[in-house]
Amino acid sequence: MHPTYPITAEEKRELRRRAARRVEEEVGKAVAVVVTHYHRDHYLRPGDRDLKRGVGVLAGKRLVMKNPNAYVNGSQWARAREFLSGFLELLGESLRDHLTEPGETEFPDPVDGLEEATSRSFGGYQRRRMELLSKGRRWFTKLTETWSRKPWIEEFRLRDGTEVLWGDGRRFEFGDTVVEVMEPWFHGIEYDRTGWVTPILVRRGGWRILYTSDLMGPQIEDYAHTVCDLKPDIVILDGPPTYLFPYMLNRVNLQRAVENAVDIVRSQPKLIVYDHHLLRERGWRKMVSKVFSEAEKVGVELKTAAECLGTKPLIDTV
Repeated sequence: MHPTYPITAEEKRELRRRAARRVEEEVGKAVAVVVTHYHRDHYLRPGDRDLKRGVGVLAGKRLVMKNPNAYVNGSQWARAREFLSGFLELLGESLRDHLTEPGETEFPDPVDGLEEATSRSFGGYQRRRMELLSKGRRWFTKLTETWSRKPWIEEFRLRDGTEVLWGDGRRFEFGDTVVEVMEPWFHGIEYDRTGWVTPILVRRGGWRILYTSDLMGPQIEDYAHTVCDLKPDIVILDGPPTYLFPYMLNRVNLQRAVENAVDIVRSQPKLIVYDHHLLRERGWRKMVSKVFSEAEKVGVELKTAAECLGTKPLIDTV
């Protein structure tokens, strides 16, 4: 809940405490935990005073984590190490014992594989877009120098059964449940400085559930069409951060996010849970009204997480 979210600081703190405890409770029941990236609303943090057991609740579990060594921006590189260091210390271990030399020195530019996004013309915005892509390539090149030079964290298994694995582009089986972790996708537009995430596809009992994590729309056409091609029954879709418009989200990229969500609706999953970045300002429904209209037109159930639980999103009630 960002500073302009329309409730008091005290209410925000209480809601955060309740949410953290609920996450902790559910994690305690799990045999495996997937961390799609290292933004602080996506993983438990050592020393979080809102938790009862803290990250100790992860002990003995299989942790499938975003690779912290490559396709990760500077802040997430540091946060992953901070998390694993605190977690290992709690278990009487040290991160130093799990460091190794860099595993790779060459990293393909992920924008090169975005054929739909890079072949599109964006009218009057095209010149500015090309400038941003050029700057983005330079940013990416500098990141690769960090990845190829600094020590990497290796996967490991501890005596208590705790196992830490990197998920990027891999498939895991947990009983009758299969979890397919995507290769890293940008958290937003091409070369988004917030880094990369690893969406996941869960298969169980003939059902396919796709969790996009943080794609901010998605804003990249190739990602939206990959979602369609995977033919999930349920899509847990993070929409665009309308609360950032027009300052950190321009009209072109907002429109991309809306059109891409419409394409996902037209692929006709049984249910789309449309949530996360969307529910941060009161006017969000109007900003993505085309997505709701298309869902109604083609008969796709489109709901927020709160509505799936039989209630209303908090932002719609304050």
